[in-house]
Amino acid sequence: MQTDIWIAIIVAAVGTYALRVGPLLWTQRHFNKHEANNTEARLPTWLSVLGPLMIAAMLGASLIPKSPSMASWVATLVGTLVTALIWRKYKTLGLPVFCGVLSFGLAFAFIA
Repeated sequence: MQTDIWIAIIVAAVGTYALRVGPLLWTQRHFNKHEANNTEARLPTWLSVLGPLMIAAMLGASLIPKSPSMASWVATLVGTLVTALIWRKYKTLGLPVFCGVLSFGLAFAFIA
């Protein structure tokens, strides 16, 4: 493999690890501090939102088609709209992503 591919893989691996271990270490420190003060520790709201936000960031980065064409842009728009509508109705993460990816694939297959 070329060196630039290895660098990209290493950067992605370190970034993924940091995104997972950072909140873990912060939470452990937070609970230990409250335990030392004999107070009840509660997780802040931002920490429970962090995981879905990271997934949404990866989704945002993948919305631009690799080879821009009318079919890929229309399929991306259909997938995004379906994902947003399903999320708005159910307020979950798995079902909207599944339906969005499925609708993207079907739209792309029918258009292309």
